[in-house]
Amino acid sequence: MYINSLEVGNFRNYDFAKIEFHEKTNILYGDNAQGKTNLLESVFVCGTTKSHKGSKDKELIRLGEEEAHIRLHFTKKNIKRRIDMHLKKSKGKGIAIDGIPIRRSSELLGLLNIIFFSPEDLRIIKNGPAERRRFVNMELCQLDGVYLHDLGEYNRALMQRNKLLKQIYYNPSLSDTLDIWDISLIEYGCRIIKRREQFIHEISEIVTKVNEKLTGNKEHVKMLYEPDVMAEAFEMSLKQSRKRDLKACSTNVGPHRDDICFMNGEIDIRKYGSQGQQRTCALSLKLAEIELVKMILGDSPILLLDDVLSELDRSRQNFLLDSISGIQTIITCTGIEEFINSRLTLDRIFRIIQGKISIEK
Repeated sequence: MYINSLEVGNFRNYDFAKIEFHEKTNILYGDNAQGKTNLLESVFVCGTTKSHKGSKDKELIRLGEEEAHIRLHFTKKNIKRRIDMHLKKSKGKGIAIDGIPIRRSSELLGLLNIIFFSPEDLRIIKNGPAERRRFVNMELCQLDGVYLHDLGEYNRALMQRNKLLKQIYYNPSLSDTLDIWDISLIEYGCRIIKRREQFIHEISEIVTKVNEKLTGNKEHVKMLYEPDVMAEAFEMSLKQSRKRDLKACSTNVGPHRDDICFMNGEIDIRKYGSQGQQRTCALSLKLAEIELVKMILGDSPILLLDDVLSELDRSRQNFLLDSISGIQTIITCTGIEEFINSRLTLDRIFRIIQGKISIEK
């Protein structure tokens, strides 16, 4: 799997730009705030329908404009495909696959498998649980259409239940209608918990092996799933939490409160690991993502590295660069560092200056 070309119109700081990528290593370099990350963001939006920054559609549109366009040509299993995306300030986005409009954005997920690695990801271990849940959801939604559906239905039921809890605060007679949303919450929540448990087990084995290589077998890291509630206990826990939910006007039990633990022996790296250990864990997690996609789909994902190399020491840089050979990688950096020249074949180099792209190789 690899991207052939990208076109953007009125996206972030670009009025119009077209870029043709090499199927292996691509470098986007230039000073900060020139638009390098914006190009990676447009690729990620095309693959996942969402910004990696969590930005809303209207924030992706060039200042002073009402809409933006992204067109992505890519090759998957030797078949050329195309994604067109139309972002609007006042309406939902329009998406077409191979020229055919789709009705729901979720139909796009899984078509293009993308792994985005930014400096923020190096802090995923020590940040709050929401970051780790987001990681699990994003990866599973690209790999598993059933999980994508279940998560959408769970979030819908959760939103409606929380809305009802607020209404009950002013109108207690509505409390009997909570059962309707509890049924949906339990049904889809149990499926999510079981699938996350399976996923964490699968990726943990890969993380352990990668981390051992990174540390020269000095550390034995494993991931543990920390569900807020087990699937078989969800229904009872939700009933027991109802009084608390009514008082708080929100749902206090369920997989929307899950977390993931990273253990090195008996040490919880989230709380007690050094910064170096946390970064090594985060790097192991991203590299494990690549291997998991290969294992499940039999194809390589597209890797986007947004100024990550400057955040890593030399040994971790070398390990990362050695690990990504053979898959399409788009790397942003502020300069063509010597260590990249010595570690990688630079198949295509682009310079970005104030939203203008020039090819140097």
